[in-house]
Amino acid sequence: MNDIDIVIRANRLYKSFKDNEVLKGVDFRIRRGEIFALLGPNGAGKTTIVNILSTLTDPDGGSASVCGYDTISQPEKVRRSISLTGQFAAVDGILTGRENLVLIARLRGVKNPGAVADGLLERFGLGEAANKRAAVYSGGMARRLDIAMSLIGDPDVIFLDEPTTGLDPEARIEVWKTIKELSKNGTTILLTTQHLEEAEQLSDRIAILNGGGIIATGSLDELKELFPPARVEYVEKQPTLEEVFLAVIGSGHKKEKAS
Repeated sequence: MNDIDIVIRANRLYKSFKDNEVLKGVDFRIRRGEIFALLGPNGAGKTTIVNILSTLTDPDGGSASVCGYDTISQPEKVRRSISLTGQFAAVDGILTGRENLVLIARLRGVKNPGAVADGLLERFGLGEAANKRAAVYSGGMARRLDIAMSLIGDPDVIFLDEPTTGLDPEARIEVWKTIKELSKNGTTILLTTQHLEEAEQLSDRIAILNGGGIIATGSLDELKELFPPARVEYVEKQPTLEEVFLAVIGSGHKKEKAS
């Protein structure tokens, strides 16, 4: 992997909460324009990694950088380069949908904040609700607004921590399309998700986190090589990502594909 293309680096990250050692030396690299999916069971440390990379918390050991900036010594530069959508919609319920978007656009110093807000409202199917308070939005609508807010300012890196939680199938597909478009335009995306189908549909590479470390990394095809040989019935049946994930987690597989 060419160092010039690396946008996100995690080097031997350690993190504990009281007596619970969540991360035990996590390493990975993410290329520019790549969609990198981080999978793992609940409590594996996916959100902790996102929080470290987005400067919300410091690691106990190791280091991390985003767009060449160290997350500990250069947090402000990291924050100017990224956007984060967390597990729960972070919208202001007192403001309307449009006002939420205009506010973020102004904070990011974006030109023509009103036009930017209107474009995003239409893109995410929120045009008719633009002037309604966000407090009356359904869960799915609030989630779409939250993701729209994260796109303002065209950040180089977007962290999506379970971005489609609470969305209906139609809205989820719309979010997937948006993520793919961002990647094609060079935005680097780190995605955590509980939907294995989502990782299959979106990711260029997948890392499986368990027991405090990355136990497998690779493309979907590479991860399928870790699964027992395909069963031959009338046609050869290939394993799904869900089958690979359960097999790797269940066996405690330590083989890691080249990242």
